[in-house]
Amino acid sequence: MSAENKQQLLSKPAFSKEQATELVQKIFGLTVSELKPLPSYDDQNFYVCTTAAAAALEGKAESAQNFVLKIINCEDSQNTELIEVQTRVMIFLNGEGFPVQTPHSTKEGGIMFLESVGTGSAKREYIVRLLSYLPGKTVATIRTGPPLLYELGQMAARMDKTLTEKFQHPLARSLHRGGFIWNLANVPLVEQYIHELGRSEYLDAVKWAIDQFRCKIVPNLRYFRPCIIHGDLNDHNILVDTDVTSPKRSQYRVSGILDFSDMSYGYYVFEVAILIMYMMIESKDPLSVGGHILAGYESVIPLTEMERGALFLLVCGRFAQSLVMAAHTTLLQPENEEYLMTTSKTGWKRLLALFELGPKPVEMIWFNTAEAYAKKGPS
Repeated sequence: MSAENKQQLLSKPAFSKEQATELVQKIFGLTVSELKPLPSYDDQNFYVCTTAAAAALEGKAESAQNFVLKIINCEDSQNTELIEVQTRVMIFLNGEGFPVQTPHSTKEGGIMFLESVGTGSAKREYIVRLLSYLPGKTVATIRTGPPLLYELGQMAARMDKTLTEKFQHPLARSLHRGGFIWNLANVPLVEQYIHELGRSEYLDAVKWAIDQFRCKIVPNLRYFRPCIIHGDLNDHNILVDTDVTSPKRSQYRVSGILDFSDMSYGYYVFEVAILIMYMMIESKDPLSVGGHILAGYESVIPLTEMERGALFLLVCGRFAQSLVMAAHTTLLQPENEEYLMTTSKTGWKRLLALFELGPKPVEMIWFNTAEAYAKKGPS
């Protein structure tokens, strides 16, 4: 393993449950009654149930509170400005009525804390936040239907529009993340890792997606409308609960939007493409997904002709990006393989299907579906 890869491997936090419990007590002044690990990619997350120690000291009954303890990897923790503005975005969106986590204040009144581990040259620093816990099921665990897909598209557009038009912060410049590997504009950067895939049928599809992206997307980025995007609206970052107003409570509504660590200045069409890609993964009818999401998004922000024409290749590019990076990161974190390869279980099938079909038949399904909504409205 190269020195660079070793550094990447070591950057992910590895706090024990006992250490995590001590962090909650030391930084936030809360007593932990239950703590358990949650799956994660680069960071370390714990579900935490606490009792209000301050209330107990005052002779009052202790009230249980649920949180997510999020410990940022030491590499990203060096960029405190970026983490702060991401957290400020969450607070802002929550105030605008979006179901977004908010940070619990530290004992000193801060929104995050920089925890140092080790001494001297071996010292490593991790940003620690305690975020509100949002109940609900992840989209990955349910069967999505047209009403929910439409709502997801609409929600994404409202969030992008709200952030771009209203959010202001002196550190917002840190959201310009030109070299970030997960920035959709940087699909060609994953080419350095494709040798780790092995299987030739995957390589052909990935090489095609990267080449098409480089030739047809990169030169046209200047024609897309810029905005602030979440950048990772995947099926594990969106929570839903039962819509009590639906017949027999058979439908869902969005109850939570998680993980703003990939947010950046991007383009409206990027958000649509990323959402379509992830919602295709577990769908029983993956080719239909894009039309319902596009219809929801365009009910708020209609795409331009240039943006619509790029959508297919953007979706393919995100598949390539996600699948290659999952394979690469699994080599660095073999103990985390089950979580890291979640997308890959069906993701390769979806990319290969798009590769074999080409843009025209897929775009016909997407655009015809979206146009039907425009004429009749959502079902």
